[in-house]
Amino acid sequence: MSKNLAILSLFICFTFGAFARGSSPADTTRKAPTWAPKKGPYRPTRALKNDILHTQLEMRFDWLRQHALGSAIITFKPYFYPQSTLELDAKGLEIKGIFHLDTLARRDSTTGQMVREFISDPLEYTYDKRLLTIKLRRKYSRFDTLHVLIDYVAKPNELPDNLRGPKGDKGLYFINADGLDEGKPQQIWTQGETEYNSCWLPMVDSPNEKMTQDFRLTVENRFKTISNGKLISSTVNPDSTRTDRWVQKLPHAPYLAAFIVGNFAVEKETLPNGLELSYYVEPEYGPHAKAIFGRTKEMIAFFEEKFGVEYQWDKYAQVAVRDFVAGAMENTSITVHAENVQTDSRALLDGNSDNVIAHELMHHWFGNLVTCESWVHLPLNEAFANYSEYLWNEHKKGTEEADLWAQGELQQYLGEAEQKQEPLIRYHYTDSEDMFDSHSYAKGGRVLHMLRKYVGDEAFFTASRNYLIKYGFGTAEINDLREAFEEVTGEDLNWFFNQWFLSSGHANLKVEKTWANGKINLKINQLQDSTYTPIYRLPLKVDVWVNGQKKSHDIVVNQAKQTFEFPAPQPPDLVDFDVEKQILGEVDYEKSKAEWIFQYNNCDKYLARYEALTRLEGQMIDSTVRNLMMRAMSDKFWKIRQLAVSNFSEYDGLQFNEVERTLQSKARVDPHPRVRMEAIITLASFGDNTNDPLFREALNDSSYQVVSAALDAYLIGKPDDAADVAARFENAPNSEIITAVANYYAGLGKPEQYDWFIQKMNRLKAAEVYNFLQVFGKYLIRSNTQVQRRALPMLETTARNAPAYFVRFGAYQVLGLLTDIEGVKAMRKDIRNAERDPKLKEMYGQFADF
Repeated sequence: MSKNLAILSLFICFTFGAFARGSSPADTTRKAPTWAPKKGPYRPTRALKNDILHTQLEMRFDWLRQHALGSAIITFKPYFYPQSTLELDAKGLEIKGIFHLDTLARRDSTTGQMVREFISDPLEYTYDKRLLTIKLRRKYSRFDTLHVLIDYVAKPNELPDNLRGPKGDKGLYFINADGLDEGKPQQIWTQGETEYNSCWLPMVDSPNEKMTQDFRLTVENRFKTISNGKLISSTVNPDSTRTDRWVQKLPHAPYLAAFIVGNFAVEKETLPNGLELSYYVEPEYGPHAKAIFGRTKEMIAFFEEKFGVEYQWDKYAQVAVRDFVAGAMENTSITVHAENVQTDSRALLDGNSDNVIAHELMHHWFGNLVTCESWVHLPLNEAFANYSEYLWNEHKKGTEEADLWAQGELQQYLGEAEQKQEPLIRYHYTDSEDMFDSHSYAKGGRVLHMLRKYVGDEAFFTASRNYLIKYGFGTAEINDLREAFEEVTGEDLNWFFNQWFLSSGHANLKVEKTWANGKINLKINQLQDSTYTPIYRLPLKVDVWVNGQKKSHDIVVNQAKQTFEFPAPQPPDLVDFDVEKQILGEVDYEKSKAEWIFQYNNCDKYLARYEALTRLEGQMIDSTVRNLMMRAMSDKFWKIRQLAVSNFSEYDGLQFNEVERTLQSKARVDPHPRVRMEAIITLASFGDNTNDPLFREALNDSSYQVVSAALDAYLIGKPDDAADVAARFENAPNSEIITAVANYYAGLGKPEQYDWFIQKMNRLKAAEVYNFLQVFGKYLIRSNTQVQRRALPMLETTARNAPAYFVRFGAYQVLGLLTDIEGVKAMRKDIRNAERDPKLKEMYGQFADF
């Protein structure tokens, strides 16, 4: 499952950055830091009494009541010990009846022939709205296969709070059920992870169970259905409904069972081996479906070749739905995406959703084929899915693009680590939902990268292949992965798995370099708090540059304080520590200005060049630094060019004319849209109208991002044609451009533009609304009291009921700008107290008055 939304990256950085703290030496008498691991009860793998072999489901839907009417035949047998009951997870269902299904063979007294009769015997049961315990006719052994029919009604919206997940999770979701929300499609979709599919289907809702399934979904003929496996038949019924039968013949974990109902445009393509790929989007995005998902075909071939195991499932469908409660979900053979994956082909020039597409696809090997045996071992699923994003970027765009992605993942984890530091494998989590964090995802992916760097590519992918083959269609725990790598490498890897998977924290290194008497001394101190974090063993590379020549050295840092010596006949130009930039943690290594300049000019890694530029920021008065930064605006990698361009923001020093000409060129012809965008933003920071013609020219750029930046830059000066330009773009099909127009209108604060703001906000995707709300807040501040009061009901409804927690928080923030209005302070307090999402509750606790 993908959990991150890029729209929140800046906010998240602010949130966690506000609570930053440094590490300190171990002190057993002091109070535990807030980030120290929290020890809940031990979480064992669930004991299985009966093995669910197959589920046949017939389901139809009551849109008015938002109920699902189900009839499920559960095929099972005792696991090992004889059983007289069947226990199933069933949250909040209304049970209509339970029956034992069997056949009876008898001899017909008239014909003398053997006749088979179908038997349906009612069974007794007890049910506490969470666990359904069915009393079987007798005690059965592991050699018996049984069939139980359960008729029931699922009522997801009527689940009591104690049966919902911490975020109000309910497994089954009706979207715009009454059809009254104009512009929003009617849909039904499921979201089972972690254990919420039992809100709509009786099951053993645990990742260490595996089953096959046969789902028969009856819907109005105007809707399409999508579910796991293959569509076997589609039958029109006498009442003008249609029943679609989806059969999955290969076993998978219950949390991966899913179905979707809605009106979609569908694009399909077929791989050479006959595997069908299908892309379901809202009709308006139909022409762009292949542009959005079209690299999936190449991804499957790449992952099959890389890991040596073919894609195992019957098909691969991807579906975009409204109001999804996660970024995406890897249900077997059918990934569900949040609506923000949908975009037009022009927007794809600014960036695509390949990372999340690769992530969910990789789960069909790590997670769906081999499943973590309990949520304790979730990183076995999520770390590999996360690392697939690195692998895909590396393959498709090159190592520098992959390292840029990795840089973001490291920062995401380090931000979270300021609040909590837990082992990746958490036997003592408080709630299973706590596992879905930047530890399991971002840290997990970076740990796999270190493992790959240590054992080498061939061993890494061979061991991963062996793991998939050995545990395919089964489950695994962390020791199974370790043993797969040990069998290939012949090395005991407990040290690596203990420090990175089973211990909390990360490395915090202080590196100091001195040179004397023909020797370089490299002193390394591990500063992490050893009360909670290990002293790490860190195999890494060091490059020593002397007189422009490089010598590489392999070292192992494995002590709290350690010094390494390297020969050097003269003072080194540079000692490059951790050449691969792979260490999971923080490295404090001071260098001189000359060393940073040398590092940029001579080190080929993106992260080394990026670090050098960031350390040289604010030194433009130095001509050497200034000239380097000007050269960096033509670096081979776009992110370095963007960083260099941004460093000239508000610049008014020497060589200004040359700098401005270079920036103008970057704004017009740089091949990457983010560099063109950054150049426009930087030119606008000069605070004059000299570049207005360029900004107006950029309004015709192919990139939405560039046009958005150009609009902001042009309209801020309020030229004579500002109103006409804003009107030209106020109905653009892109949220960034709409937000730029909104920013201009916000500065005017005209009451007649209120309806425009509301209309646009109602049409934005959830991931786009947060930023727009901030601009809307600016508009309200400049508006009269009547307009502000008019906005209160909408803001309150959004802050209470918006499906996305960050949209609720954005509306809450805007209400904070209106606290001079009577009743708003009390309203905000009540909103905080009524919130159920633990993440948002924590944010309210930290920023109650923000």
